Amino acid sequence: MQLILASGSPRRQELLRLVTPDFLVQPVNIDESIPDTIAPEDASTYLARKKAQAAARQFPDSIALGADTTVLLGNQILGKPRTPEHAAEMLRLLSGKTHKVITGVALAEREHMESFCTKTLVTFYPLSEAEIRQYVATGEPLDKAGSYGIQGYGALLAERIEGDYYGIVGLPIAPLARMLRTWNEKGGSI
Repeated sequence: MQLILASGSPRRQELLRLVTPDFLVQPVNIDESIPDTIAPEDASTYLARKKAQAAARQFPDSIALGADTTVLLGNQILGKPRTPEHAAEMLRLLSGKTHKVITGVALAEREHMESFCTKTLVTFYPLSEAEIRQYVATGEPLDKAGSYGIQGYGALLAERIEGDYYGIVGLPIAPLARMLRTWNEKGGSI
């Protein structure tokens, strides 16, 4: 059975290759708004499940993998910035503080679905305006939740990480590999 990655993220593709080389990339277009009934801590799992369900409907004879990453400062979700100025504003909010990065992951096959999430704490150094400007000028923050990519220049902003590094990048591969193994043991085949 074919594994479908319901994401166009190059980072997720690269990480999934560490788990299995055999998958098809098929991004899905879903409404990513979060209902008021969903707690901010559950947003990434909610969206990962929606993505996996959408891909499973498109490819009913496959297993679909959905993932989503949320950056939380307190209960505030920091999504992808709309502009460089918005990215700088988010980085000012994160400066010198600890925030939570939650990545939800879901597998779906027809009506069967399983999901999990990882929660990682990231503490940023206090950032000067010059550091923020330099980082925003790289362009890296513009397509990243929370306005930074830990796998790139954003690594220079982080003082401490507590938890799953790959969850911050966008796909926690060790728990995913275990989930896929369990899925196969239950009768699926990837």
